[in-house]
Amino acid sequence: MTTLEKVMFWGDHHNPKWLVFFRIALGLALVWKGIAFILNLNVLADFLHDTGLTDSISASVTISVLADLIIALHLIGGVCIAFGLRTRLFCLLNLPVLLGAVFLVDLKDSVLKPYSEVWLSLIVLLAIIGFLIEGNGQYAVEHDVQQTTG
Repeated sequence: MTTLEKVMFWGDHHNPKWLVFFRIALGLALVWKGIAFILNLNVLADFLHDTGLTDSISASVTISVLADLIIALHLIGGVCIAFGLRTRLFCLLNLPVLLGAVFLVDLKDSVLKPYSEVWLSLIVLLAIIGFLIEGNGQYAVEHDVQQTTG
């Protein structure tokens, strides 16, 4: 058994039931941040304009595709994580987005600034890493499907 399989086996068999509430909260937080990202796309445009990344057309297209990808990962991944459907996969897919949010965007602002979102991003990043290891838990759509089919 490889190390990854051992970690997945341990996570599948050592899930406290109360951890399900944190998984659902994580999924809802990702959906909320996805909606907030949609409503505040001008902040992303201003940030990228300040860094000078939007000077060329190819960079602008890449950034718009990246923004759409972030929105899709947050919305679809948040719903799937909340319901417990492919939790590890969507945690893995959201990991680079959260790393970018914490280390590239949020740390440029002051951590001690009032209403700083670096703390929320850091908590969500740690939760993503935790559920990447821990998995779905007992109360998950994927767990129910596996029990009925196998």
